[in-house]
Order: sequence, then C-alpha cells, then structure tokens
Amino acid sequence: MCKEQYEVIKNDNNYPIKAWTKGVPFEPAAQQQLENIAAMDIVHSHIAVMPDVHLGKGATIGSVIPSIDAVIPAAVGVDIGCGMVATRTTLKASDLPDNLKSIRSAFEAAVPHGRTANRGKRDKGAWGNIPKLVAKEWQTLETRFDRICHKHPAIAKSNHVNHLGTMGTGNHFLELCIDEHQSVWIMLHSGSRGVGNRIGTYFIELAKKEMQRHQQHLPDLDLAYLKEGSAYFDDYVEAVEWAQDFAAKNREIMMFNALKALREELPIPFETIDVAVNCHHNYISREEHFGKQCYVTRKGALRAERGEMGIIPGNMGARSYIVRGLGNPDSFNSCSHGAGRVMSRTKAKKTYNIADQVAATKGVECRKDQAVIDEIPHAYKDIDKVMAAQQDLVEVVHTLKQVVCVKG
Repeated sequence: MCKEQYEVIKNDNNYPIKAWTKGVPFEPAAQQQLENIAAMDIVHSHIAVMPDVHLGKGATIGSVIPSIDAVIPAAVGVDIGCGMVATRTTLKASDLPDNLKSIRSAFEAAVPHGRTANRGKRDKGAWGNIPKLVAKEWQTLETRFDRICHKHPAIAKSNHVNHLGTMGTGNHFLELCIDEHQSVWIMLHSGSRGVGNRIGTYFIELAKKEMQRHQQHLPDLDLAYLKEGSAYFDDYVEAVEWAQDFAAKNREIMMFNALKALREELPIPFETIDVAVNCHHNYISREEHFGKQCYVTRKGALRAERGEMGIIPGNMGARSYIVRGLGNPDSFNSCSHGAGRVMSRTKAKKTYNIADQVAATKGVECRKDQAVIDEIPHAYKDIDKVMAAQQDLVEVVHTLKQVVCVKG
C-alpha cells in the first residue's frame, strides 16, 4: 500500500477529521459542515473525507461517517442508494460507426430520462405504461414496500414502479465508453428516484421532530439523528435498505435495456464479459471498524474493501475509472464517488455558455444545449487530481473515456 495520504483537519470538536484532499482543496462552508459532524457524540473514531468533497445539505458530500447506535437521515440524503454500474462488452472501438448519434438516440429511447414537471403519465422521465420487465421486477420489491407503507402511509404517495428502470436528472447519466484496450463499455449512474426522495425527506423531518421533542442540541438541525431503540429507527433502516435494493434493481433494468438497444442498433453481435460492479455511493451499511460495530454512512463515497471493485466517474468530458479497493482502515475502507463539484449549478449556468459546453465535450456525442450547462465539465474538480489524492485507497484497473453521453 502507498504511504498514507490523508491530512488531519484541525478542529476543537470531539472527533478528528481525516481528509484525502491533497491537491484538491474544498470550500470553507464544507469544512464547517464536517466540523459540525465531528462535534456529535454519536460519531465513532473519526470522520473520513474523500477528495471529491464539497458542500451538501446537512452533511458534506464526499464524507464517510461512522456512528454508534444512531443514524443521520440527512447524511444519507434523499437519493438513497445512488450509485453506478458498468459492463464491458466484446465490442471494440473499431466496431462502432463514425457517427454515434444513432446510438445516443437508441439509448435515449430505451431509458426514460429527465423530467417533465407536473405532467403525470406524460412525464418523459417516467414510464407511462409500465413495461412487462419492470412490472415483473417490481414484484420482487412490492411486498416489502407495502409493509413499509402500512406503517408510514405517506411514503406510498411517491413515484415508485413508474420510476423503476429510469435515470432521472442532474448528474445521472448513461454512457458508452472506450477503455485503454479499445474495449467498449456501457456505464450508468442513478439511484432510487422518486420513492427514495420521498423516504429520505419523510424520515429527515421525523428525525428533526424527534430532536426537538427531546430538546437535543445539535450544531445543525439537518444533522438530526435517530437513536437505535427509538420509535422510528428500525423503520428508517428498513426503508433505507429497501430503497438501496430499489436503486440497484433500477440500474440493472437500465443496463439490460441499454444493452438491448445497442444490440438492435449495431449489426455486429456481442456479449458482455465483465460486470465491474453495481455499487452504491449514498447509503448506510452495518460494519465493524476499530473494534466496534457501527453504522457507516457513505454520502458520496464508495466502499473500497481490499479487492473490491468500484467505479469512479469523471464528468461529461473527462475519463472515468474502474478501480480495485485497497482496504485502507483509516478511510473506513472507502474512496471517492466521482470528481465532485467545484461550483453550484446556478453559478455554472451564470459562468458558462453553449460555446463553452461544446468545447468542453468535444468528441463526445451528447447534448450541448443550455439545459445541460450546469453539468459542464468545468463545474467539476479535475478527476486526475482526485485520483492522485487517493492512491492509498484504490488502484486503477481500467481507464474509460466516454464517446456517447445521455444526460437527464
């Protein structure tokens, strides 16, 4: 293993903050969020900070928070189970047509993406009529969902089956990529969609009410937590685990449909030969670290146990990486989940224009219009600097460069 690369951020709170951020500085507001978490007595040992760290709501994106007998719903957030899947195919770059627009169109037709506000069944990012495959896979999730809704009926009022197998908006994407050996991959990024948002929002508010009811002092009310044995703790953990399973299934369905679309578009038959992993990077896991059982919340962080495969994407115009974990205990066996933003979506739209987006995504078949400028590569950290800062957390197995990118 490489020499340890983390720095300890000085603070006057209960627990240390170990940060893998050499060469990739982050904003003071994000550091204040980390210090707020470090002041909480539910933390175990220390907080680990990944090189893609940036400001989040309540808890910082790119943080790993181990807690004893408690969980912080806002630390998981509302995109529960958000993560990645990537599949290598037997295709080579030379098998692809010179013009990739038809492949992008095929992907866009196969995987609902984006959102049409307040359009119900006409929402372009949801299924109007549920496909047979989606209905069948929903049956594997439905019984547990009904049990959760029986206890918390408000959760039923969400997009669930009509979002299963759909991508969403923001930084979620579907890409066709080429690796260092000219092999063709499909890679995608999405989570638990509307139902995960509903579960997250619902329990964040319940946790806040619990804190207020018990007059529990917090450095930030968004860090409201649920204690093990309290009224809602078990229900939240059950709902989160279900949403994580929904998110994994969501990615499986999208990958199946994307592969089907690619097969229909290309005259060359091909197989899949390597599934890197279907991995979460917004989730809770029960684990043992430094001699204690704890709940590890990875908010914008990937588990990187020794030998475990993972995916670290860059941005619309940069490389992405298939990695193997090194099992670094100080990071709670974790690594970054991507490049991490350096500016807000609002600032990106004010700073850059369509010409900038066209230049930044040269060579990539993708949208280059005003609506995706908030995802311009310039709004993200340099993925190579992010990777350099975590050489003691993961090793690179494959380097991917996208040639087609579908954004919501």
